[in-house]
Amino acid sequence: MPMDITLPDLGDGIESGDVLEVLVKVGQAIEVEQSVVELETDKATVEVPASHAGTVIKVHVREGDTVKTGAPLITIEASAAEPAKSDKSADQPAPPAATPARTDKPSRTKTEVISDSPAPPPQPEAQPPADSAPVAAGPTPAGPAVRRFAREVGVDLGRVQGTGPAQRITREDVLAVVRQSSQAARAKAQASGDASKDEWGTIRLEKMPKIRRTIAAKMLQSWTAAPRVTNFDDADVTELEHIRQSSKADYAQRGIKLTSMPFIIKSVALALQEHPLINAAIDQENDQIIYKEYVNIGIAVDTERGLVVPSLRGADELSIPEIAGKLAELAETVRSGSFSVSDLRGGTFTISNLGAIGGTYSTPIINVPEVAILLVGRSRKMPVVVDDQVAIRLMMPLSLSYDHRLVDGATAARFLNDVIGYLKAPSRLLLAP
Repeated sequence: MPMDITLPDLGDGIESGDVLEVLVKVGQAIEVEQSVVELETDKATVEVPASHAGTVIKVHVREGDTVKTGAPLITIEASAAEPAKSDKSADQPAPPAATPARTDKPSRTKTEVISDSPAPPPQPEAQPPADSAPVAAGPTPAGPAVRRFAREVGVDLGRVQGTGPAQRITREDVLAVVRQSSQAARAKAQASGDASKDEWGTIRLEKMPKIRRTIAAKMLQSWTAAPRVTNFDDADVTELEHIRQSSKADYAQRGIKLTSMPFIIKSVALALQEHPLINAAIDQENDQIIYKEYVNIGIAVDTERGLVVPSLRGADELSIPEIAGKLAELAETVRSGSFSVSDLRGGTFTISNLGAIGGTYSTPIINVPEVAILLVGRSRKMPVVVDDQVAIRLMMPLSLSYDHRLVDGATAARFLNDVIGYLKAPSRLLLAP
């Protein structure tokens, strides 16, 4: 009998997703756990598996649709071997959790151009240079990061000729296709005189990706819900830098690039143990403070898709080498786009490392429902008075934003002082359990 495969509850407050690709078609036989739709949710790209086997008789969604939890994705004629049950029956088993998205598919993401002037004819999908041969049939030779980038810029990897080893497609290959397509479209628009413009010049509008819409909504929520104050200070990391430089080679032999972040994370984790109010959350509806007995540090990572904050769990229980190793694993997971929704859950405090890009102080936005966030700037040498003598010291700028509904200025200052104390005397971090 016919039955619907619906969008399951993806957890963590995720209520909907945007369809990136429909992976099945009418008449196709599918198996249990076979992915049927690829979605972009608030936090990650996931594939939704089938809860039953059967033959697809109707597809309810298409690329670009926004689908809410519980909405039908496809309808199947259940296999004889499958007990025919309605998705809404009381004995229906819970649908399996969505699995991480596949990375072996070309993109079909499209760009929409809008203006007050008459609409131009639809732009063709970006194509490779005329003299480039199509890639041979079979799996497209490209890494996960390149696949994701191609999908976001609307390039079909099946039509791109790779220039890397064994004809592997690189980011530059995709960019070359985009540039050629853009130049061709621009020349055509100029020749026909129908380019999209406002009163000052040519414009191009794109639909905001779901992850960027989510970031915008979270930032607005933080701005309107949490009265924010920011404390600025500097940590003397001269000794820490000596230890880091002397240990780099040992870590490099294990394939780990030792940065200052493991020391910062450990410092924050230990300080949070001493200041539980900074590691708490507010339950405004029930007039309660939720004290977290665990320390999970969210690490803000700048990616091509937007800001992603994976959670480093149990940071207070990890040593510096363990944090460095797990940090390398998280970085690789985020860069490859292979993280799942669960990797982004459970954070109690967030660290944003502006220093990796440049800059000193800033006013970071709190990642609500957390009550504080620490932004780390780029360390620089400065003249500092030490024992009544002027000395050149390496100083790390720190910006701590906190929710003034729960955290007072004195509490924030004491917490930041403890973080600075650990960074100034890194031997305490190395001896910590």
